[in-house]
Amino acid sequence: MNALEHDEQHFRIITALGAMLVGCAVIGILSLVLSPPQPASGEIRLSALLLDRGSGLYPLTIQNLMWLMFSFGLGELWIRFRRANRELDQLEQGILAEDDTTMFRPKDLIPVYRSIVKAKRARYYRLQRLILRIVQQFQISRSIDQANSLMNSSLELMQHEIDLKYNTLRYLVWLIPTLGFIGTVVGIALALSAAGNMPDLDNSNEIQAWFASMTTKLGIAFNTTLLALLMAAVLVFILHMAQGKEEGALNSAGQYCLDNLINRLYEG
Repeated sequence: MNALEHDEQHFRIITALGAMLVGCAVIGILSLVLSPPQPASGEIRLSALLLDRGSGLYPLTIQNLMWLMFSFGLGELWIRFRRANRELDQLEQGILAEDDTTMFRPKDLIPVYRSIVKAKRARYYRLQRLILRIVQQFQISRSIDQANSLMNSSLELMQHEIDLKYNTLRYLVWLIPTLGFIGTVVGIALALSAAGNMPDLDNSNEIQAWFASMTTKLGIAFNTTLLALLMAAVLVFILHMAQGKEEGALNSAGQYCLDNLINRLYEG
């Protein structure tokens, strides 16, 4: 692992810790703002939906765990948006001549190659990596076709590289609904175990309280799945936006190299 990759991993760890702290803060704020539900009231409050506030295990509830995973996912998405924006910024750096008259012979590419290599983060961005590979291939083969073929192969590899960056997010999108389903199963099991404690059928007040307790527990059981599906829907939507932007930046880098480098190479 080179220094740039080490810095990126360090930044991801810091972002993950920051996202988890934000998640804890959100849980704390919601706990202060939302009043806990009354036991056996038959009424589902927002605190029960978002936090399972009435649980005897609070704050160690499945909803709170989902909030932490959701915050972690948002942190990962922020990293991907940040990387996409930085990749797009490279297109404005004027690395290659963008006029309509410049042509590149092999010797003309040497200053371009050296200027990229001297840059501190030259191998961090995909545009610079594409240019370096194309220049190297053209200097060795003196063939425009081979340089173009290498660019296409590099774009495919970088596309796969981007796709791999979203594996953690895809796992979170699967994990959060799974946690919701687990919470629902546990909640239904607890509700069914309490159903065996049926009161005297001649006492209408006890029957009403028992029925209210049952409906409350069943409602709380399904709250985890509802909240999980909402969180997953938000993450999937933002994930597609982030991946689309990052892939768009890669396509723009490929188009930039095609217009300003491949089409201007001169074999003579």
